[in-house]
Amino acid sequence: MTTDLNPKVDEYLKKAETWKEEFMALRKIALACDELNEEFKWNHPCYTFDNKNIVLIHGFKEYCALLFHKGALLKDPHGILIQQTENVQSARQIRFTDVKEIVELEDILKTYINQAIEVEKAGLTVEKKTQFTIPEELQKKFDEIPALKTAFEGLTPGRQRAYILYISKAKKSETREARVEKCMKPILAGKGLND
Repeated sequence: MTTDLNPKVDEYLKKAETWKEEFMALRKIALACDELNEEFKWNHPCYTFDNKNIVLIHGFKEYCALLFHKGALLKDPHGILIQQTENVQSARQIRFTDVKEIVELEDILKTYINQAIEVEKAGLTVEKKTQFTIPEELQKKFDEIPALKTAFEGLTPGRQRAYILYISKAKKSETREARVEKCMKPILAGKGLND
């Protein structure tokens, strides 16, 4: 493995309007873990081991973060790993609002990154929840149109999950029914909610 600087990351940091100092500190920490390769994925600096994603640096309006792709498998004795939303199964973030926090946690961050590398070396995977409760309004449509159910079952589990969550989040039955109607065409076309 190498820790060569990736020119795309250099360019990204040069153009960063917010979190520049924090990104540079996080990059330095990631590069100190000499088993990682620096790549640029999803328009963010990403650090990989054996072509597997370990940790990503990204910024939001209110904070920047290290995103551990298999963070759910990491031991978190310091209680700093955050699940972004209840629907995120594998990834976990460590969030920062200024560079001082990063500097203070440098040794701990290196420990977490090295732990994430060991998780990858061991071939561990996050057991994904694949069983979801089909909303009543969608099940009713499946009963009416068997081809819709067949098309839905042909989708990847992630696409199925996205539709179920989107439909289920509506509080009123009428809204769920409207969402089912809206989703029928892409489901029948074998497409995901955001395709």
